[in-house]
Parts: sequence; C-alpha cells; structure tokens
Amino acid sequence: MSSPRPPFRVGIIGTGGIAHAHADALNALSPRVEIAGVVDLDRARAEAFADRFGVDRVFADAGDLFANEELDLVHVCTPPQTHASLAIQAMRAGVPSLVEKPTALTLGEVDELEAVHAETGVPVLTVFQHRFGAAARHLGALVDGGELGRPLVATCETLWYRADEYFDVPWRGRWDVEGGGPTMGHGIHQFDLLFAIFGRWSQVSAFAARQLRPTDTEDVSMALVRFENDALATVVNSLVSPHETSRLRFDFEFASVEVRHLYGYTSEDWTFTPAPGHEHLATRWAEGLDSGGISGHRDQIAAILDAFEAGEAPGVGLAEARRTLEFAAATYASAFRGVAIAAGELSGADPFVRSMSGGIVPWAPVKEVLA
Repeated sequence: MSSPRPPFRVGIIGTGGIAHAHADALNALSPRVEIAGVVDLDRARAEAFADRFGVDRVFADAGDLFANEELDLVHVCTPPQTHASLAIQAMRAGVPSLVEKPTALTLGEVDELEAVHAETGVPVLTVFQHRFGAAARHLGALVDGGELGRPLVATCETLWYRADEYFDVPWRGRWDVEGGGPTMGHGIHQFDLLFAIFGRWSQVSAFAARQLRPTDTEDVSMALVRFENDALATVVNSLVSPHETSRLRFDFEFASVEVRHLYGYTSEDWTFTPAPGHEHLATRWAEGLDSGGISGHRDQIAAILDAFEAGEAPGVGLAEARRTLEFAAATYASAFRGVAIAAGELSGADPFVRSMSGGIVPWAPVKEVLA
C-alpha cells in the first residue's frame, strides 16, 4: 500500500483582496496543500496576511520566493500589468503558475507566454473558476455526450455596479495597467464559461461605451457572437447596473439551461427546461447534479491538484485562455473599428495585439472630460 504524497507546496504573490480568496480556498483543501510563503512589496500587508492564514515565511519579491522554497504551484494575485512578467519568471524557475484573470494585458503578451512555455514546458494556468462548479461540469458532460442536441442560442450577461470610488485604486479603469473595463476584468469569467460550453467563437460584432464612470476604459460593452458550430449568442458586460446579476442561458435543441447568480453559483442557482418530447432529460439533469458548494477558487485548485497527481494537463491552460482573451480583444476591435472581427483576424502587427484599446478609443481622455 503506497503512502500518501506529501502536501503540495504553493506560494502566493500579491496579498491584496483577491489573494484572500485564494488563501481561503487553499486552507480549505488542507492538509492536501500548504502555503509555503507569500510575497508582497508592502511588507506590513504581507505579514498581516501571513498571520491571518498561518503562513510562516514572507518574501520581498518573487525571486526570493523561488530561490528559497520548493514549490509545486505559485498563485499570481497581483494587478494585471504584472501577470505576464511574473508568469514568465515562474516558468523559468520551473514552477507552474495559477494567474488571476486576465492572464495578460494583451494578446502579444500571451504570445510571449506561449513562447516561454514552449521553451520550458512549465504550465501557466488562468483562474476561470466558473468552469469548475458542479453544475457547469455536469452540463459540460451532457453537452460532450450529445444528450442535449445542437447548441443554438445563448445569452451571457454580467450586469454589475461599481461606484466612482471603486476606481480610486490607481490601477483600475486604465488600459495600460488593467487592460480594459468590464469586458476584461468582470464579464470575462462569464463568457469564458459560455465558450467552455458552446465551443469556439468564430465572429463578433460589438459596441462599447463609457456611460458614467471616471475611467479611460469602457464601462459597458455589448456583443453579438457567432460560433463555429453556427450557434449565436449575446454578451453584455456592465458596471453601471444597480440591479446586479450574472446570467447565462443556453438553449440547445432539446433543452434550455440557465444560471442566475452574482459572484458565484451553487447547483441550486441553475434551472433546466426540457423541450417537448424530451422530458426524460429533466431526470437526467437532476440525477447527475451534485449539490456541491458555491463555484469558486477551491473547485479549480482541487481540479489542478487532481491533474498534477494523475500526470495530466491541468486547466485552464494558455491555449484556451488565449481564445477567451482574444474574444475581449475582438470585442474592442469591433466596437472601435465599427466592423465585425473574425477569430484569428487580430495577429502580427495589428494594434489590438499590442493593446486592448488599439490606440483608437473614441471618447476623450478622462482628464479632458473632467477639466
């Protein structure tokens, strides 16, 4: 009888708000995993974080962490403009990384990540935790098995509210350090799950606007999407919606499946409606649905550890993350150029490969508006 493997050792880079969700998830998975050390430029904040989550070691920078700890995984929980450089540093140290969304600020940065991955073989994973909730996994299995028929129509809405004060944090609402507005930083979780269920998108036609918020980026975007399998979808991302909701509805040939939640769903947040003549599918849905908990970082981290133990590729890897990020870039390109954008069209020296804004944001800079 083989003895159990020692705990997975992980590090956390960045100890701001989102890092608390990571640490809570990791501690919930104890003793399977342990936090070996944390990094933050703000020493006091790092020490307070370490005290709260029972971590023994605090480091001033990522290089010190990699030099002094044997790690199985590092969590990158820093502002978006640092994600790519830290993931590259982790790859060169031989440590897989789990990077908060977005993986990188631009498609060009993702291409750099893919080049280093090809050189080192070390994975870079992105936090897209909604893929890993019990209901989403069950739905994916039904779709993969062809039980629901063809995917036909979907609606993807991330209607949230953020007051002006939310953007007092220096890196929020700026193209150069956050990459974009709700399309990049908020709705990306929802439409990533849309693509995980409906498949590859092939074309997008979009609008984006800055309606209210004091940002350089959009605070609303809307897109019409065609998929390679000829399904159609609408995708709406907003930070100006007082009645907040996150909603995904999938209409298949034999059933409609819908989830309504805000920042994370439970299995009870999903509804299943069979088409006439396919009532047996309601039983199939209910029988295979694990009640589970709220979708969150814990589910994805557990799946990553399972993959490590099985010697399999964990999700969500760079190829899939790039397709999701490419959709964000295509949404901006379509909105600002006023044309439909096909998958794969943004490449090479295209300005939207180098920046999500493409350098052609139609509204005036905030400083001019507020002057």
